[in-house]
Amino acid sequence: MFDDSILLDLTSELPRSVRQERLVVAIRTYFGCGAVGLLKLDGDCLCPVAVDGLAHETLGRRFVVAQHPRLVTILSSRSAVRFEPGSPLPDPYDGLLDSQRGMPLPVHDCMGISLYLEGRLWGALTLDAFDGCVFDEQAGDKLAHSAILAEAVVRMSRLEEEIRASRAGSLVSETLLVDEQGSGEGEIIGQSAILLKLLHELDVVANSELPVLLLGETGVGKELFARRLHRKSPRHNAPLIHVNCAALPESLAESELFGHVKGAFSGAMSDRPGRFEAANGGTLFLDEVGELPLTVQAKLLRTLQNGEIQRLGADQPRKVDVRIIAATNRQLHEQVREGQFRADLYHRLSVYPVPIPPLRERGNDVLLLAGNFLELNRARLGFRSLRLSPAAEQALCSYDWPGNVRELEHVISRAALRAVSRGALRTEIVTLEPEHLALDATIIRTINKAENALIPEIESNEPAVSLKIAVDGYQRQLIRQTLEICQGNWANVARRLELDPSNLHKLAKRLGLK
Repeated sequence: MFDDSILLDLTSELPRSVRQERLVVAIRTYFGCGAVGLLKLDGDCLCPVAVDGLAHETLGRRFVVAQHPRLVTILSSRSAVRFEPGSPLPDPYDGLLDSQRGMPLPVHDCMGISLYLEGRLWGALTLDAFDGCVFDEQAGDKLAHSAILAEAVVRMSRLEEEIRASRAGSLVSETLLVDEQGSGEGEIIGQSAILLKLLHELDVVANSELPVLLLGETGVGKELFARRLHRKSPRHNAPLIHVNCAALPESLAESELFGHVKGAFSGAMSDRPGRFEAANGGTLFLDEVGELPLTVQAKLLRTLQNGEIQRLGADQPRKVDVRIIAATNRQLHEQVREGQFRADLYHRLSVYPVPIPPLRERGNDVLLLAGNFLELNRARLGFRSLRLSPAAEQALCSYDWPGNVRELEHVISRAALRAVSRGALRTEIVTLEPEHLALDATIIRTINKAENALIPEIESNEPAVSLKIAVDGYQRQLIRQTLEICQGNWANVARRLELDPSNLHKLAKRLGLK
């Protein structure tokens, strides 16, 4: 039987992740099998929430049920399902067993059972064994009893979160990988402490009407966090309207935001509401708000102050009820100092500023995100299995990710295509190596693009140094020379080097230049 510690866990207050991890470890020990996975159904995907014996990046994968016959079979039955050695059905964990790094699963036993919560399908529990003697004639009954325990663990975690939410007076949850009430669309993947703290903070502020300013580097996923804020807010049933301020031509920005009446300008053939009216009762997300023209900033400020908009060419204002979420990768306070952004609007938008951490500060979240992108590319390219070698995992964790999550997505996609172009067979397990990722080449290309003329050639008789030391030296020299050319104006340096100002300031601090 199970160790008494699992039963004690049911009477103890524990974080959901800890409780679920202990559960899968106990089940693996109880059966003496090679791997156990606890997966939650989210829309059409099964999402691992706790695993033991599987690679860490498995937690970031999203298994589309329809693409995996074994998972379809498990979810279609209320009793335990066994796939005996020799089953022709492909295994979703092929290449992901921790003890078989990137190798095909040997002929093995596999069992699974669907899990239900309050009469509704919640997910599944899966077991893999390499020894054909592990699952005996009683294994089905034992797995059914294990499923009851798993359902109790899930139910206990949910009850604890409801109690905590009730105490806090808001629907705050300890979301790890999957939003309990979400559809999986726009999912924020990660389990690092810094991310969980941020999600908790967002869930609290979501219930207020305060304007929120999301701050972060390019590619950190600010839109996903904006969508979460809206989804968790009392306005979740009303529209969320996304405006990319950088894509608004100055001549049309006012009309796009506030609307216009017929005849307001050449081509205005009828009355047209703007984005504020479209978002009435809901949320307006002003992405890249630092790009708004100064003339439009003044009218936006007036709307935030009075709750009124005036269509272009109209005589009378209109009342609107809109919550503002803004986002920028710029240092707005510096733009204010340089006269490029209105100080009064900045203070209106930044009532509650929320810094989004860059990927390099999120630890092993990079592997979970990589797992998600690997599964997407596996399905897209028709691979049997697509995974990372241990060396590739180390390369991902060691890289600084200046382009953050967006860059990681592109790196994984390019690596999968490189594997195909180099002869990888889609019918085999494809393991990506560091040379597929080409991260060092990415760094060099970025530096060369910034200012190729300022990078000297390395003489053959110079002592060998690591790439990081050499790159840091070139970056330091490049920024110093450009700063002299621009007479100390950091904004001009950023433009000259084609860098985002916030990224430039962080880089300068890391290099000891600020």
